[in-house]
Amino acid sequence: MANTTWILVANSSQAKLYANHGPKKGLTLVKELAHPESRLKNADLVTDRAGHMQSAGTGHGSRQPPTEPKQNEARHFAQELAGELNHGRTSNQMQRIILVAPPAFMGLINSALDSQTSNLISDRFEKDYTKTTPKELASHLESCIFL
Repeated sequence: MANTTWILVANSSQAKLYANHGPKKGLTLVKELAHPESRLKNADLVTDRAGHMQSAGTGHGSRQPPTEPKQNEARHFAQELAGELNHGRTSNQMQRIILVAPPAFMGLINSALDSQTSNLISDRFEKDYTKTTPKELASHLESCIFL
């Protein structure tokens, strides 16, 4: 099998997974994934107001969730994408990975990957290219893939 590179282009609400199968082969869309929950406002993700609790002394406290719901959704999506990459590695669908994501989401993906899959990442671009065409994406990545 040719040396296949997967290119994951993602942000917290959508992702596109492309494959490059070698020089002059261009990019092939493998899969599109969406996570519309990440686009919702925090208030829309929480079903109820923060709970009230008795506190020592006078006054009332309000209990806030430890992480914002929107951040939680982004983390879930990063884990889903990491699962796709981990599966691609274990089923020998690619030999190399290029990650393209905004800085905060890149960190979530990186922390969700297992070490063997992480070792296959040759390049990281901290950009949001989810709205670019495959042709535009190819020109952004020409330094690391031979189209």
